Amino acid sequence: MKRYNLADLPGVIPIFPLSGVLLLPRARLPLNIFEPRYLAMLEDALKTPERFIGMIQPMEGPGGKRDATRLHQIGCVGRVTSFSETEDGRYIISLTGISRFRILSEEDGFTPYRRAAVDWSSFERDLRGEETDPAFNRDGFLDLLRRYFTSVGISSDWDSLKDADTELLINTLSMLCPFDGEDKQALLEAPSLSTRRETLVTLMEFAMRAGDEDTPIQ
Repeated sequence: MKRYNLADLPGVIPIFPLSGVLLLPRARLPLNIFEPRYLAMLEDALKTPERFIGMIQPMEGPGGKRDATRLHQIGCVGRVTSFSETEDGRYIISLTGISRFRILSEEDGFTPYRRAAVDWSSFERDLRGEETDPAFNRDGFLDLLRRYFTSVGISSDWDSLKDADTELLINTLSMLCPFDGEDKQALLEAPSLSTRRETLVTLMEFAMRAGDEDTPIQ
């Protein structure tokens, strides 16, 4: 995978607003592309040297409903690293996270999908390679994770989790755990891997407490 510098990153990117879907640097996100506007976005992205698509969360509107017209400022761009076309015209793609970005403004134009002028300067750390978490207690974290998975009914390959690199483990769980969009945004905006891990722990503990409160008394 190519390493990028700030100077390599474009000033305008296509953006894909998708609620509850999180992409993080160096992690991989599979996507099923079928809407005509996003098929056009993919085709245009594949014509560029970067093959970039920016993932972004819509903001919550009144009553907790998603407002597709309003977006969070911070997202993460991914490079299309694999794609295949299905017989019914869909594309199954994989995005590999490159860097977070901040939206400066949306661009007017004739594309059916949205595009934005973005700033990368706050997230130069994303381009420097794998992050570490010196305070990470793997055994304690995996014990909490096991209890959380049990509480929400998720099964897992524990052997692979035990052996996963710290950044891959924390970022993959941040992307895959069934948190709501605002919680996913908090994980995205965490300034460091350590902060993301702390946020992830807090969200799992909160979810387990909420599940206990919902359990009826016999």
